[in-house]
Amino acid sequence: MKTLFKKPQQTELPEKITPLRLLLFSLISSVFFIYPNIAFFSMEREHLEEAKGTVHLLFFIFRYLYFAGLTWLLISANLKNLKTPHIRKRLVYSAIITVVAYLVYIGFSVILSPKQEWFTGLLLFQFFVIFIFSMLAGHLSFLLTEQRRKEHEIEQLKIENLESRYSALTNQINPHFFFNSLNGLTSLIRKKNDELTLEYVNKLSDVFRYILQSDRKVMVTLADELDFLKAFGYMMEVRFARKLVFIADVPDDKRDLKIPVLSLLPLLENLVLHNTIDSEHKMELRIWLNDACELVISNPIYPKLVPPETNGTGLKNLESRFWLLLDRKIRIDNDGKTFTVSLPLK
Repeated sequence: MKTLFKKPQQTELPEKITPLRLLLFSLISSVFFIYPNIAFFSMEREHLEEAKGTVHLLFFIFRYLYFAGLTWLLISANLKNLKTPHIRKRLVYSAIITVVAYLVYIGFSVILSPKQEWFTGLLLFQFFVIFIFSMLAGHLSFLLTEQRRKEHEIEQLKIENLESRYSALTNQINPHFFFNSLNGLTSLIRKKNDELTLEYVNKLSDVFRYILQSDRKVMVTLADELDFLKAFGYMMEVRFARKLVFIADVPDDKRDLKIPVLSLLPLLENLVLHNTIDSEHKMELRIWLNDACELVISNPIYPKLVPPETNGTGLKNLESRFWLLLDRKIRIDNDGKTFTVSLPLK
């Protein structure tokens, strides 16, 4: 069955973080990690010889790029390799990378740096901040990804539930209509009017063709539903000897609006089931669009002397289908004289 329920696309945060974005993020983050060195850079150059000043500048650039590379490595490892809810494992793995990176940095510092800064508290603090920042970024990303995955699974379950409920509601329509149609055909056969019976059978086949095709549809145009009404209306007019008339007044430019398939059928059956239709109680069903662009179906009320035994399944199913498909409710008005149903359109 073709469905209108849109299935959400599964999105994972790590897939959105491209290597280029991660590199830019690392470069920007490292500016904040190295900010103390930026603040003291000019002051330190004043106390160094000209030759060492150049080396100091080059080492400053090296330090910045090294911090950026370490940040990129830690975040990348946390996003791609550490997909675990256990924070302890993430801490240990990130700590090992940070310690190794710190030892490598000390080796470069001993060789290249004109200042003995490799054991200072500031340097240890900077590596510690990078370690904590990258580890938390990876863990938060993992939690967010898990949340999105669970939300996606919940949405999938909701959609499957809606589809199964809609199929069940639609399938309840066909048997109910089938037996009512056979009763009308039986009545014509008893009257022995062959031409009328043949035309009735042709219209009945059109109606059943529409119902069978509805299994592959969810929403149809208003034009399709009104064409179905013509065929069904003919059957009802024959059945009630022209005492039941259908009048539809819908502008041509509005007939492309969408409506759940077989929305009119339960209303027509409800009319026949609850009302007396004879020469003294001629029934006129009117269909039009109101100012809110809702399809309005209205008929006078001629209650039967003996109320029919019914549980209201037809209208309940109709309400459920509109709620499931359009997320909107139908409106039912009954003032004792006129029964009116307003159906929202898409």
